[in-house]
Amino acid sequence: MTKLTKNKKLALAKIEADKLYSVEEAAKLVKEITTTKFDASIDMDVRLGVDPRKANQMVRGIVTLPHGTGKVIRVLVLCTPEKVEEAKAAGADYVGLEEYVEKIKGGWTDVDVIITMPSVMAKVGQLGRILGPRGLMPNPKSGTVTMDIGKAVNEVKAGKIDFKVDRYGIVHTAIGKASFSAEKIQENAQEFFNTILKLKPSSAKGTYVKSVYLSSTMSPGIHVEPKSLEA
Repeated sequence: MTKLTKNKKLALAKIEADKLYSVEEAAKLVKEITTTKFDASIDMDVRLGVDPRKANQMVRGIVTLPHGTGKVIRVLVLCTPEKVEEAKAAGADYVGLEEYVEKIKGGWTDVDVIITMPSVMAKVGQLGRILGPRGLMPNPKSGTVTMDIGKAVNEVKAGKIDFKVDRYGIVHTAIGKASFSAEKIQENAQEFFNTILKLKPSSAKGTYVKSVYLSSTMSPGIHVEPKSLEA
Protein backbone atom coordinates (compact mmCIF):
# COMPACT_ATOMS: atom_id res chain seq x y z
CA MET A 1 0.00 0.00 0.00
CA THR A 2 1.27 3.46 -0.90
CA LYS A 3 2.19 5.52 2.14
CA LEU A 4 0.43 8.86 2.38
CA THR A 5 2.65 11.89 2.66
CA LYS A 6 2.05 14.54 5.32
CA ASN A 7 0.76 17.00 2.70
CA LYS A 8 -1.55 14.38 1.19
CA LYS A 9 -3.03 13.63 4.63
CA LEU A 10 -3.59 17.34 5.26
CA ALA A 11 -5.25 17.73 1.86
CA LEU A 12 -7.55 14.74 2.40
CA ALA A 13 -8.51 16.10 5.83
CA LYS A 14 -9.89 19.24 4.16
CA ILE A 15 -12.15 17.29 1.78
CA GLU A 16 -15.46 15.89 3.03
CA ALA A 17 -15.66 12.45 1.43
CA ASP A 18 -19.42 12.38 0.74
CA LYS A 19 -19.89 16.04 -0.09
CA LEU A 20 -20.75 17.45 -3.50
CA TYR A 21 -19.03 20.84 -3.66
CA SER A 22 -20.25 23.78 -5.68
CA VAL A 23 -17.78 24.93 -8.33
CA GLU A 24 -17.21 28.10 -6.30
CA GLU A 25 -16.27 26.05 -3.22
CA ALA A 26 -14.17 23.61 -5.25
CA ALA A 27 -12.20 26.39 -6.96
CA LYS A 28 -11.21 27.82 -3.58
CA LEU A 29 -10.51 24.42 -2.01
CA VAL A 30 -8.31 23.15 -4.86
CA LYS A 31 -5.98 26.10 -4.25
CA GLU A 32 -5.88 25.34 -0.50
CA ILE A 33 -4.90 21.69 -0.96
CA THR A 34 -2.23 22.38 -3.60
CA THR A 35 1.17 22.23 -1.91
CA THR A 36 3.58 21.74 -4.83
CA LYS A 37 6.55 24.10 -5.06
CA PHE A 38 5.87 24.60 -8.76
CA ASP A 39 2.79 26.21 -10.33
CA ALA A 40 0.59 23.13 -10.54
CA SER A 41 -1.97 22.59 -13.28
CA ILE A 42 -5.65 22.60 -12.35
CA ASP A 43 -7.36 19.64 -14.00
CA MET A 44 -10.99 18.83 -14.65
CA ASP A 45 -12.41 15.35 -15.26
CA VAL A 46 -15.94 14.88 -16.54
CA ARG A 47 -17.30 11.32 -16.70
CA LEU A 48 -20.00 11.02 -19.36
CA GLY A 49 -22.77 8.51 -19.92
CA VAL A 50 -21.71 7.78 -23.49
CA ASP A 51 -20.18 4.80 -25.28
CA PRO A 52 -17.08 6.15 -27.09
CA ARG A 53 -16.88 2.93 -29.12
CA LYS A 54 -19.93 4.13 -31.05
CA ALA A 55 -19.16 6.84 -33.61
CA ASN A 56 -22.47 8.62 -32.93
CA GLN A 57 -21.60 8.96 -29.23
CA MET A 58 -18.12 10.40 -29.62
CA VAL A 59 -17.78 13.72 -27.77
CA ARG A 60 -15.06 15.95 -29.19
CA GLY A 61 -14.75 19.70 -29.38
CA ILE A 62 -12.74 22.85 -28.93
CA VAL A 63 -13.05 25.58 -26.34
CA THR A 64 -11.29 28.87 -25.71
CA LEU A 65 -11.04 29.36 -21.97
CA PRO A 66 -11.74 32.96 -20.86
CA HIS A 67 -8.51 33.10 -18.83
CA GLY A 68 -6.38 30.70 -20.87
CA THR A 69 -4.66 27.63 -19.46
CA GLY A 70 -1.69 29.43 -17.93
CA LYS A 71 0.58 27.22 -19.99
CA VAL A 72 3.06 28.60 -22.53
CA ILE A 73 1.99 26.95 -25.79
CA ARG A 74 4.72 26.33 -28.34
CA VAL A 75 3.23 26.60 -31.82
CA LEU A 76 4.71 25.34 -35.09
CA VAL A 77 3.17 26.61 -38.33
CA LEU A 78 3.83 24.57 -41.47
CA CYS A 79 3.00 26.88 -44.34
CA THR A 80 3.97 28.24 -47.75
CA PRO A 81 6.14 31.40 -47.97
CA GLU A 82 3.25 33.85 -48.38
CA LYS A 83 1.89 32.92 -44.92
CA VAL A 84 5.19 33.10 -43.03
CA GLU A 85 4.92 36.73 -41.93
CA GLU A 86 1.28 36.30 -40.89
CA ALA A 87 2.25 33.36 -38.69
CA LYS A 88 5.21 35.19 -37.13
CA ALA A 89 3.14 38.33 -36.48
CA ALA A 90 0.55 36.21 -34.62
CA GLY A 91 3.23 34.83 -32.33
CA ALA A 92 4.06 31.40 -33.77
CA ASP A 93 7.25 29.99 -32.23
CA TYR A 94 8.39 28.12 -35.33
CA VAL A 95 7.43 28.82 -38.94
CA GLY A 96 8.45 27.05 -42.13
CA LEU A 97 7.78 23.95 -44.14
CA GLU A 98 10.43 21.72 -45.71
CA GLU A 99 13.02 22.20 -42.97
CA TYR A 100 10.52 21.34 -40.23
CA VAL A 101 9.10 18.38 -42.15
CA GLU A 102 12.65 16.97 -42.27
CA LYS A 103 13.23 17.75 -38.57
CA ILE A 104 10.04 15.93 -37.60
CA LYS A 105 11.02 12.94 -39.77
CA GLY A 106 14.22 12.94 -37.73
CA GLY A 107 12.24 12.71 -34.48
CA TRP A 108 11.83 16.38 -33.45
CA THR A 109 8.43 17.08 -31.89
CA ASP A 110 9.28 19.75 -29.31
CA VAL A 111 6.01 21.69 -29.77
CA ASP A 112 2.50 21.64 -28.30
CA VAL A 113 0.40 22.48 -31.36
CA ILE A 114 0.99 22.29 -35.12
CA ILE A 115 -1.04 24.50 -37.45
CA THR A 116 -0.98 24.13 -41.21
CA MET A 117 -2.79 24.91 -44.49
CA PRO A 118 -4.99 22.63 -46.65
CA SER A 119 -2.56 22.97 -49.56
CA VAL A 120 0.35 21.42 -47.66
CA MET A 121 -1.54 18.62 -45.94
CA ALA A 122 -0.11 16.14 -48.44
CA LYS A 123 3.35 16.81 -46.98
CA VAL A 124 2.10 16.88 -43.41
CA GLY A 125 0.18 13.65 -43.95
CA GLN A 126 3.51 11.85 -44.40
CA LEU A 127 4.25 12.64 -40.75
CA GLY A 128 1.13 10.92 -39.39
CA ARG A 129 2.98 8.01 -37.80
CA ILE A 130 5.11 10.44 -35.80
CA LEU A 131 2.56 13.16 -35.02
CA GLY A 132 -0.54 11.00 -34.53
CA PRO A 133 0.54 9.12 -31.38
CA ARG A 134 1.65 12.42 -29.82
CA GLY A 135 -1.65 14.16 -30.50
CA LEU A 136 0.06 16.69 -32.77
CA MET A 137 -1.54 15.86 -36.13
CA PRO A 138 -3.34 18.94 -37.52
CA ASN A 139 -7.07 18.47 -38.01
CA PRO A 140 -9.68 20.70 -39.71
CA LYS A 141 -12.18 19.89 -36.94
CA SER A 142 -9.89 21.41 -34.32
CA GLY A 143 -9.14 24.46 -36.46
CA THR A 144 -5.48 23.56 -37.01
CA VAL A 145 -5.84 23.10 -40.77
CA THR A 146 -6.89 26.50 -42.07
CA MET A 147 -6.08 29.36 -44.41
CA ASP A 148 -6.60 31.84 -41.57
CA ILE A 149 -3.22 31.11 -39.99
CA GLY A 150 -3.01 34.28 -37.90
CA LYS A 151 -6.40 33.72 -36.27
CA ALA A 152 -5.59 30.06 -35.52
CA VAL A 153 -2.28 30.97 -33.85
CA ASN A 154 -3.92 33.74 -31.80
CA GLU A 155 -6.67 31.40 -30.57
CA VAL A 156 -4.22 28.68 -29.52
CA LYS A 157 -2.00 31.18 -27.72
CA ALA A 158 -5.07 32.63 -25.97
CA GLY A 159 -6.02 29.28 -24.45
CA LYS A 160 -7.95 27.35 -27.08
CA ILE A 161 -7.89 23.63 -26.36
CA ASP A 162 -8.97 20.55 -28.29
CA PHE A 163 -10.54 17.77 -26.23
CA LYS A 164 -12.27 14.43 -26.71
CA VAL A 165 -13.75 11.69 -24.57
CA ASP A 166 -11.43 8.77 -23.90
CA ARG A 167 -12.32 5.07 -24.15
CA TYR A 168 -13.53 5.09 -20.54
CA GLY A 169 -16.06 7.86 -21.20
CA ILE A 170 -14.01 10.57 -19.47
CA VAL A 171 -13.10 14.01 -20.78
CA HIS A 172 -9.97 15.29 -19.07
CA THR A 173 -8.15 18.58 -19.56
CA ALA A 174 -6.15 21.25 -17.75
CA ILE A 175 -8.20 24.40 -17.18
CA GLY A 176 -5.66 26.63 -15.48
CA LYS A 177 -2.89 26.93 -12.92
CA ALA A 178 -2.83 26.99 -9.12
CA SER A 179 -1.62 30.60 -9.32
CA PHE A 180 -4.96 31.60 -10.88
CA SER A 181 -7.53 33.23 -8.62
CA ALA A 182 -10.44 31.03 -7.53
CA GLU A 183 -12.72 33.17 -9.71
CA LYS A 184 -10.66 32.50 -12.84
CA ILE A 185 -10.57 28.76 -12.12
CA GLN A 186 -14.34 28.79 -11.64
CA GLU A 187 -15.01 30.69 -14.88
CA ASN A 188 -12.70 28.44 -16.90
CA ALA A 189 -14.38 25.35 -15.41
CA GLN A 190 -17.83 26.65 -16.28
CA GLU A 191 -16.83 27.48 -19.86
CA PHE A 192 -15.35 24.01 -20.37
CA PHE A 193 -18.32 22.23 -18.78
CA ASN A 194 -20.95 24.15 -20.75
CA THR A 195 -19.11 23.41 -23.99
CA ILE A 196 -19.36 19.70 -23.16
CA LEU A 197 -23.10 20.08 -22.46
CA LYS A 198 -23.63 21.60 -25.92
CA LEU A 199 -21.92 18.58 -27.48
CA LYS A 200 -24.30 16.00 -26.01
CA PRO A 201 -24.93 13.36 -28.71
CA SER A 202 -28.59 12.89 -29.59
CA SER A 203 -28.02 9.13 -29.38
CA ALA A 204 -26.81 9.29 -25.75
CA LYS A 205 -29.43 7.88 -23.39
CA GLY A 206 -29.79 8.21 -19.63
CA THR A 207 -27.64 10.52 -17.52
CA TYR A 208 -25.21 12.47 -19.71
CA VAL A 209 -22.92 13.86 -16.98
CA LYS A 210 -22.20 11.20 -14.37
CA SER A 211 -19.55 13.01 -12.31
CA VAL A 212 -17.21 15.99 -12.30
CA TYR A 213 -13.94 16.27 -10.39
CA LEU A 214 -11.54 19.17 -9.93
CA SER A 215 -7.95 18.54 -8.86
CA SER A 216 -4.43 19.88 -9.19
CA THR A 217 -1.15 18.13 -9.94
CA MET A 218 -0.65 15.54 -7.17
CA SER A 219 -3.75 16.62 -5.19
CA PRO A 220 -6.86 14.53 -4.38
CA GLY A 221 -9.94 15.11 -6.52
CA ILE A 222 -12.83 17.29 -5.35
CA HIS A 223 -16.31 16.05 -6.31
CA VAL A 224 -18.20 18.93 -7.95
CA GLU A 225 -21.98 19.37 -8.22
CA PRO A 226 -22.62 19.48 -12.03
CA LYS A 227 -25.58 21.87 -11.75
CA SER A 228 -23.33 24.50 -10.14
CA LEU A 229 -21.29 24.57 -13.36
CA GLU A 230 -24.20 25.22 -15.71
CA ALA A 231 -24.52 28.65 -17.28
